[in-house]
Amino acid sequence: MPIEIVRVPVLSDNYVWLVHEATSGETLVIDPAVAEPVLAAAEARGWKITHIWNTHWHPDHVGGNAQIKAATGCIITGPAAEAERISTLDVQVRGGDVVQLGDVRAMVLDVPAHTAGHIAYHFETEQVAFVGDTLFAMGCGRLFEGTAAQMFDNMRTLEALGDDTAIYCAHEYTLSNARFAVTVEPDNPALQQRVSDVVAARERGEATVPTTIALERATNPFMRASSVEELAARRAAKDAA
Repeated sequence: MPIEIVRVPVLSDNYVWLVHEATSGETLVIDPAVAEPVLAAAEARGWKITHIWNTHWHPDHVGGNAQIKAATGCIITGPAAEAERISTLDVQVRGGDVVQLGDVRAMVLDVPAHTAGHIAYHFETEQVAFVGDTLFAMGCGRLFEGTAAQMFDNMRTLEALGDDTAIYCAHEYTLSNARFAVTVEPDNPALQQRVSDVVAARERGEATVPTTIALERATNPFMRASSVEELAARRAAKDAA
């Protein structure tokens, strides 16, 4: 694979992703909540950060932008629809745009709902997508600025990326999501097995992401919702849990 991906755990449950393209030597940061651990992780590998890509404006996704840029001179790319809320953006992108890391291309996907201008980045040739707070392992983002209809459409957009696509989300929410998922589908054997696997992984202190579209299609109550109304009901129940 021409890109190498490194997980950088920060704050209480955030994951920042470092993506390195060896041919060009370029290194990308996805959604830096903070700067220091990200800079340290890159330095430890001898990587120079050249790009930051933001998925949405929330402070735990952009909080490290300015300091990382000051340290590295990197170019910051993010959602055009949220440019007024991300003061550090150099490049504004929308769904359908293409961004590059070296010679590796990623398509920008519009996935609004968690925030009004939320985007995701899909490396098609690598079968990798960085989805911010839209899709989680067995979960989806809260509908802070959008609707259940938008989130339902997002599930279809991401599902269409294909079963083998690896999904890199921005939080370790899997155990909480699993506990809710089994209340929705208590008789789903794939879900029962996954919950057991997740509990064991977390007890060992292991991360549970990335996930895959195949896993989410089999076990995620939001991706498996058959209608907008069903997704809305499940999101409301999760918010109240």
